[in-house]
Amino acid sequence: MAGKIRTLQYGCGPIGCAVARLASGRSEIEYVGAADIDREKAGRDLGDVAGLGRDLGVKVSGDSRALLERTRPDLVFLTTGSHLAAVLPQLKEIIAAGANIVSTAEELAFPHRAAPELAEEVHRLARDAGVTVLATGVNPGFLMDVWPLFMTGVCQRVERIVVSRIQNASPRRLPFQKKIGAGCTLEQFQKLVDKGTLRHVGLPESAAMIAAGLGWELEELSEEIEPIVAQEAVSSEHIKVQRGQAAGVRQVAHGRVDGTERITLIFEAYLGAPQPRDEVSIEGTPNLKVVIEGGTHGDIATAAMVVNAARRVVEAPPGLLTMKDLPPVICPGA
Repeated sequence: MAGKIRTLQYGCGPIGCAVARLASGRSEIEYVGAADIDREKAGRDLGDVAGLGRDLGVKVSGDSRALLERTRPDLVFLTTGSHLAAVLPQLKEIIAAGANIVSTAEELAFPHRAAPELAEEVHRLARDAGVTVLATGVNPGFLMDVWPLFMTGVCQRVERIVVSRIQNASPRRLPFQKKIGAGCTLEQFQKLVDKGTLRHVGLPESAAMIAAGLGWELEELSEEIEPIVAQEAVSSEHIKVQRGQAAGVRQVAHGRVDGTERITLIFEAYLGAPQPRDEVSIEGTPNLKVVIEGGTHGDIATAAMVVNAARRVVEAPPGLLTMKDLPPVICPGA
């Protein structure tokens, strides 16, 4: 489509606000609405909620259904949750309103292995409504799936892919530091793992996307999660970690094909990580190792991926797509 993309911000938490700050400065995006369940945000201007320091002329509403019906946006930035089952009602609501979706729900990034029936339902609803649904971000959405797939384009043969994302969590926002268990005792950490509330959501989805992109049939996909134990006291602006407590998390996904581990995804996020980096290693012809020294700022990159994907999504064929299905998402020139 040509012209401005009439956009609605659905979810005004930290990531939603980061998306709004970036998107509001893009000439091709016009905000026509904003929705959030937080009553304290209702009635406030989106620019105020997002910390822009200026009004956008769009008030945050607590009634998303009525807002969608009234504004009829071309696109919705859906930044409300990580799990597919939790965001499914919102997806259906937006699709029924005839709007395309760019979501940050990690399990939606590649749901075809873990939730094939839900994936097919979303695809059918979107296709029938003539809209496109995509989930993206920095991870999943780029660093541990699309980037390694892209790098295989210079290979004649690929035998194995190993991706490492090592993050210094100290400058990250408080919800992220809590999510990785920073400051927990080892017993508390394990209880959160057992409850399923302490884990990076999206690692299996990234592994499945890589396999699908390469035409590999995964026969087994497993994960392991363990604490990274602080060897000395370390702190961030938000949390103090004592020696012997969890400074963060190490999570590894293993994908086996024909009895061999062909995909290994290593995710580490902890306070005080001394050598943060993002690294892709490919065993094949030729062997490759590509490293981003210092790593990639997750919050900045997530907002960028979401906003930069907007034009791709509104111009894509209808249905549920993944990042491997789109042309490369790029940043428009300043």
